Amino acid sequence: MNRGPSTVRAGLGPRSPAVPGKIEKAQDSRRALRRLAVYLRPFRSALALVIALVLVYTGLGLAGPYLIGVAIDRFIAGEDAAGLLRVAGLMLVAYLLNALGQVAANWLMARVSQQALRALRDDLFAHLQRLSLGFFDRNPAGELMSRLTNDIDAINQAVSQNVTALLASVLSLGGILAAMFVLNAWLALATLLVVPLMAWFAQFVARYTRRGFRALQKDLGHLNGLMEESISGQRVILAFRRGGAVLQSFREQNQVVFGVGVHANSYALLLMPLTGVLGNFFVIVLAGLGGWLALAGLVTVGTIATFINYGQNFIQPLRQLANMYNAIQAALAGAERVFDIIDTPIEAPDLPQAQPLAAIRGDVRFENVVFGYGPGTPVIKNFTLAVKAGETIALVGPTGAGKTTIINLLTRFYEFESGRITIDGRDIRTIRKADLRHQLGLVLQDTFLFSDTVMENIRFGHLDASDAACQQAAELAEADHFIRQLPGGYQTHLSERAANLSQGQRQLLAIARVILADPAILILDEATSSIDTRTEARLQKALLRLMAGRTSFVIAHRLSTIRDADRVVVVNAGEIVEQGSHTALLARHGFYHHLYQSQFKGLAI
Repeated sequence: MNRGPSTVRAGLGPRSPAVPGKIEKAQDSRRALRRLAVYLRPFRSALALVIALVLVYTGLGLAGPYLIGVAIDRFIAGEDAAGLLRVAGLMLVAYLLNALGQVAANWLMARVSQQALRALRDDLFAHLQRLSLGFFDRNPAGELMSRLTNDIDAINQAVSQNVTALLASVLSLGGILAAMFVLNAWLALATLLVVPLMAWFAQFVARYTRRGFRALQKDLGHLNGLMEESISGQRVILAFRRGGAVLQSFREQNQVVFGVGVHANSYALLLMPLTGVLGNFFVIVLAGLGGWLALAGLVTVGTIATFINYGQNFIQPLRQLANMYNAIQAALAGAERVFDIIDTPIEAPDLPQAQPLAAIRGDVRFENVVFGYGPGTPVIKNFTLAVKAGETIALVGPTGAGKTTIINLLTRFYEFESGRITIDGRDIRTIRKADLRHQLGLVLQDTFLFSDTVMENIRFGHLDASDAACQQAAELAEADHFIRQLPGGYQTHLSERAANLSQGQRQLLAIARVILADPAILILDEATSSIDTRTEARLQKALLRLMAGRTSFVIAHRLSTIRDADRVVVVNAGEIVEQGSHTALLARHGFYHHLYQSQFKGLAI
């Protein structure tokens, strides 16, 4: 479609804020985990260093309680102040090195996770660029933005913040259990009593938390959709004075989210007090049993103190593991949603025998083309049309007749079911899509401009074009005058969707963009529908100059555009019902005459 490269320039594109929300449990956690591991595989050396650091600082953390027991039994009981000071110094060094090890491991893991997520984000966004228009028709923009923001963020939090904590918690549990059995097997067995209780409570809470957050996710989606529609349609809301009704709808849905959110978070917040109770129960068991063993002379006071410290440290990893459960499940569910998109088949690929398309004359033929957006419901039915090079065809017909769909088939935005479309005798399915679209210039009724400067939006039609060429294209499109009146002229930065321009001005910039692209075949889909009559009169001359020598398809309702066409093709219900010149069709008093009378003479069809 464009003369320049097909890649989108950095900085061009809409920006959308992240939408908050919770994510339900992954359906296949192992598969999601394996696929995430692929993105971490290039950083094996760094991950090995992270594991080594975790091992070191976990071991140093376990040394502290042991040294406390040594201090009590050897130096406090023996009244050895110098020895006590030495042990205190060792404890200080151990805890300092423990803290430094945690900082180093967390920093390195954060760096690795960001590099992996950058690659994942690149793959996701690159895949989105290769998906068909049908995919975007089926998936709301807000939902796709949620995949790019919420789900990636959930993965980020789990990988960068929870991986080292998970590893440290597991190692701590193993190390504490080993140290306890070495010190005293009976006290160690008493310690294990709390583990099944903790596991049962964690499973109970997690089950109900997951259900609550699943419901919350659903209702948040409705609320986010309502907010997105309200922001996008603010002009319509103001024009029809519907602010109060929209606010009431928002409040009702917000109340639903409030209720579901309270329910979900109430279960989630149960875990901390429950683990606190179990931790206190654990200390009571150790103190009671340890005291009885101490009275029997089976253990020392220092051993009991060590066990109580280990016991408190034992509860902490269990609590962390329980807290990490939801975050890790959210990350895996987010990964599944991301990989669902990456696994979506891309736009129908070029055939292996597809060839490049050099300079073309512009002969276009549609031969018995059939197409439908869904099975069994054809929108275009046995459409046959021959267009000579340089001919201007006006496609007219009632709304929903299939005019724009015909253009979408020519550009291969959609693949037709049967029939053939050729350019200069070559089936377009045997032409590489990039080369085909390079020769097509498209101006749509729904103009889209990016959040960038006016100059860069014009240059989007030819990324290598000079500033002078962009200005010349703007002059031909009758846009130069209003551009120079903008605060920054050609360097004026447009807001999102160019809301700081009128619809007519946006359309003029879109026309300038396609003029700069200099296509061999021109497609104008209601290109002048939002331009006033005076501007259209000037623009019509520029369009006629642009269309001269080019095959042009014009979808229009305005008489001036239709009258200047070489041939008017009347489409209704996906079929050609009439074709000929404007004058000849009027003289027939057929479908076109009836359509013309209703649109331009004020009569009903």
